[in-house]
Amino acid sequence: MADTPESATGEPDAESPPAKRRISAGRNLPAAIAVGVSLGLMIVAILVFAPHLWVPLVAAAVAVATWEVVKRFRAAGTNLELWPMLIGGQAIIWLCWPLGPEGVLAAFTATVLVSMIWRLLGHQSTAAPNSFTRDISTTVFVLAWVPLFAAFGAMLVLPDNRGPQRVAALIILVVCSDVGGYAAGVLFGKHPMVPAISPKKSWEGFAGSMVAGAIGAVLVLKYLLDVNPLWGLILGPVVVITATLGDLLESQVKRDLGIKDMGTLLPGHGGIMDRLDSLLPSAVVVWAALTALMPA
Repeated sequence: MADTPESATGEPDAESPPAKRRISAGRNLPAAIAVGVSLGLMIVAILVFAPHLWVPLVAAAVAVATWEVVKRFRAAGTNLELWPMLIGGQAIIWLCWPLGPEGVLAAFTATVLVSMIWRLLGHQSTAAPNSFTRDISTTVFVLAWVPLFAAFGAMLVLPDNRGPQRVAALIILVVCSDVGGYAAGVLFGKHPMVPAISPKKSWEGFAGSMVAGAIGAVLVLKYLLDVNPLWGLILGPVVVITATLGDLLESQVKRDLGIKDMGTLLPGHGGIMDRLDSLLPSAVVVWAALTALMPA
C-alpha cells in the first residue's frame, strides 16, 4: 500500500486523497529472466534439432514436479504415496507416445487404482489408515494436475503435421499471456483481481494478457502453423484464461499449504511446478484446439 500523504506535523493530510496501490510482480527479475532465457534456449534447441527428446523432457519435468508437490503435501500432513504416483506419472507420459489419448487415460486410471490399494493395504498395519478419503482425493487431484495435463503437452509433438511447431505454439501463447500480464500489471496495475488468492494479480494485468495473447495467437496460427489466423482471436483469450486459472490454482494450493513456492530449483521462479502452473491446463486447451484445426 502506498504511504498516505502527510502534513508537516506528520499527521495524514485530510485534503490529499490516498494514493491508489500500484500492484507489482514480486519476483527476482534478473534471476527470473536468466532462468527463463536458459530454459527457452534449451527448449528451442530440442524442438529444432531433436524433437524426439521432447517427451523425455516432459517426463523428467513431471517427475520433479510430482516430487515437489508430494513433498509439500506430506509436510502439511496429507499422506500421499510417492512411488505409485511417480511411476504412474511416468506411465501416463510415456504411453502417450505409442497409444495416444487412450494410453494416457488407461495409465491415469491404473495409477489411481494402484494408489488407492497402496494407501489402503500398503502399510501392513493392524490399524486402518487415517484420512483415507482426503489422501486419495488429493492423490487424484495431483495426478490430474501434473502428469495428466502434462501428457497433452507431450502429445503436441507427436503428429507428423508440424509437431514441434505445435509445442512452440503452446509455449509462445503462455509466454505472451505472462509477459503481457506482467508488463501491464507493473505499469498500470491498481485493481486487484482476486486479492484473497493472489494479491499481485490485477485486472489491468489480465487485460494486458488478453491483448498480448490474442495478438500472439493470430501471429502463431498464421506464420507458424499455417492455420486461419482468425481462430487466434478465440484461441488466444482462451489460453490466457486457462493460464491465469492455472496460476491461481497453484497460488491457492500454496496458500492451503502455507508455503511461498513449491520448490527452489529455479532461481527467480521457485520449483519446476512453479514454472509449469500456467502451462499445464493450457496444454489441454492447445492440444484440443490444434487437433481440431490441424487434423492428421
